[in-house]
Amino acid sequence: MRHSTRRGLVAASTLTVAALTLAACAGSSDPATTEDSGEFEPLTTVSLQLQWLPQAQFAGYYVALDQGYFEEEGFDDVEIIPSGGDIVPQDALIAGDVDFAIAWVPKVLGSLEATGVELTDIAQVYQESGTTQVSWADSGITEVADFEGKRIGSWGFGNEWEIFAAMAADDLDSTTVSITTQDFSMNALLDGDVDAAQAMTYNELAQVLETVNPETGELYTLDDLNVISYEETEGAMLQDAIWADTERLASDPAYADAAVRFLKAITKGWIYARDNPVEAAAITYDYAINAEAAFPVGPVHQEWMMNEVNKLIWNGSEFGVMDPAAWDKTVAGALSAVNQDGLNLITAEPPASAYSNEYIEQALAELVEDGYDVSATYTPIEVTLTEGGQ
Repeated sequence: MRHSTRRGLVAASTLTVAALTLAACAGSSDPATTEDSGEFEPLTTVSLQLQWLPQAQFAGYYVALDQGYFEEEGFDDVEIIPSGGDIVPQDALIAGDVDFAIAWVPKVLGSLEATGVELTDIAQVYQESGTTQVSWADSGITEVADFEGKRIGSWGFGNEWEIFAAMAADDLDSTTVSITTQDFSMNALLDGDVDAAQAMTYNELAQVLETVNPETGELYTLDDLNVISYEETEGAMLQDAIWADTERLASDPAYADAAVRFLKAITKGWIYARDNPVEAAAITYDYAINAEAAFPVGPVHQEWMMNEVNKLIWNGSEFGVMDPAAWDKTVAGALSAVNQDGLNLITAEPPASAYSNEYIEQALAELVEDGYDVSATYTPIEVTLTEGGQ
């Protein structure tokens, strides 16, 4: 594997597939078939921009690298580019720096309205929201209505819009809530700087449960916490999706073809992660510890993350296929959300091109023909957390 760092990408490493002979069989999207037709020269090199550092949140993509699934689909060079928070995935895609990007839907909707560009969600990988608001059990914060007059932590960078959408659904005036910036840890909650901290089920929630309670000498447990799941509110919004350049999809058949083949490879990666969560977590951990930076990278933490991420992806729906009702709910939340400055995330419906099931459905049809189960429900494993996730 070739490891490199793109200039200007702080705390990020680029992981690439070593140059290998193209696979002879890649279903109906076989590069040899399309090349012989004379219609276009198939792409064999593509890049994917992540929205954070290497961790099991992105296990399917690293598994696809590790297991050779990209090569099977005709790629000999695939870059997976992490971000330490310094790169906005959709901006990298808009700028033409990458071929595909992973980003939360509301963040992209805001960018589309602000810039007037068009991007297309070609695979809705996460079918459910993993965002929670975590407080101590004696805080009295058990529902969104309890946010009034409280310090509610958020990372910012667009991660706060589920909070505002949930408050809008509860008719809670956003000016009555103090949205407090927290870092990408749970220190704000542990140190008492916020009353409730934002946490993903697969990451920051585990960070609390991997911390020793000084009063007991044991790790904190869920009994010590109140956990509000945004998935259970009207503020729930779609998260990790794969985005592509809309105009390029329409005008460049090689790019459209590469999109389908790319989706086939990463679907196989996520199927592997579903069926082999411990192994997938270990694969991701190996990539993380060889990256320039990753937080947190503990192997037990990665197993917890892999287990929780699978729950968000494999809920019985076909992998990556957009549920129109979930899309409509996300758009409605984005339209209703008003921040403390009275600003909306978006003010108009996004264009119809903002998502398409065309490419993922073609990829899934070819995989089903090859015997893959693309819609199984994940059976969770038991993960016992340890201090620091090590």
